[in-house]
Amino acid sequence: MIYALDSNTISYMLREEGNTLNNFVQEIVERKNGYAIPFIVAHEIERWLLYRPTRETMMYLDKFAKFFGRVRNKAEIPETVWNKATEIYISLKAGGKLIGNADILIAAYCLVNDYTLVTRNTKDFERIEGLKLVNWFE
Repeated sequence: MIYALDSNTISYMLREEGNTLNNFVQEIVERKNGYAIPFIVAHEIERWLLYRPTRETMMYLDKFAKFFGRVRNKAEIPETVWNKATEIYISLKAGGKLIGNADILIAAYCLVNDYTLVTRNTKDFERIEGLKLVNWFE
């Protein structure tokens, strides 16, 4: 199984509230699972950390790079993800349960790649049919 990390998961891990980061590393190592960071999540984390640079946010940025590698793929959105995001948008809009565009892109990325999304925001993501979710913070 490959876990895709949502921005709220990464920000929580960077602040090391509890032992979440250690638990994550242990989970990946013990189960030989992989992880991915959707391109939109990398953007959200980077803009959060660089909006008001402080010593603390620069420390988080360094930690992000060390633990999660350099996620700097600024490539265009793959057509498969774009098409899936469009399908999700249409479905949610028709049902009157629309969520934010960034979350739609994250969900599409996970669905196309068959990843399980690790998020604290299960309320919004539960609206998306077929999306595998896990909340490590309950």
